[in-house]
Amino acid sequence: MLTRLLKLFFFGFIVKPIVFIVLGLNIRGRERLPAQGPAILAPNHNSHLDTLVLMSLYPLRDIGRVRPVAAADYFLANRWLAWFSLNIIGIIPLQRKHIGDKKSLFTLCNQALDQGDILILFPEGSRGDSEDITELKKGIYHIANSLKNITIVPIILHGLGKVLPKGEALFVPFNCDVIIGENLNAKKSKNANEFLCKLKDVYNELLLSCLTRQSSADDSF
Repeated sequence: MLTRLLKLFFFGFIVKPIVFIVLGLNIRGRERLPAQGPAILAPNHNSHLDTLVLMSLYPLRDIGRVRPVAAADYFLANRWLAWFSLNIIGIIPLQRKHIGDKKSLFTLCNQALDQGDILILFPEGSRGDSEDITELKKGIYHIANSLKNITIVPIILHGLGKVLPKGEALFVPFNCDVIIGENLNAKKSKNANEFLCKLKDVYNELLLSCLTRQSSADDSF
């Protein structure tokens, strides 16, 4: 009970005010966010703020069902960070090392989806350079392809890499975009490579709707 109250306090009085008051957030397609699982939010990844921004789009009553997939070797590195990551953020730790087969690697993800959770899974795997989309990993395809009915929602985040770049501890208020696309179905693709190509094409299409990207282009002339 105490942990739940701490989580509600953290998101209600710290995260949401920062996201919706301090940041200039342009959100498009919010109605496409799944209200329930099993579902996967599939955003690009430039900043630690990515997860918090996406979770803040949900009502406080639903935040407990939104589970970010995160690297165990980073977020469980010490007991304090591990407690905060597991209990307040509610991560699903992914053991990236010492696991040889996909079934074992994604066991916790599949369990969460089976119980109707909404996963935040970054197809890039780890944070890339600010505003760049790096190579997409096949993990999201293998997870989605293992279930009969699952919603995959591609999302483009733009600007957060400048607010809190990789390796930085302090953030600078900056206008940001959250562009939410139409659902994708992994089972309509012949294999992982075909699905990732489709996802990359959707990312490029969603980028065209980013106001911060357009502003940066205008400033360059």
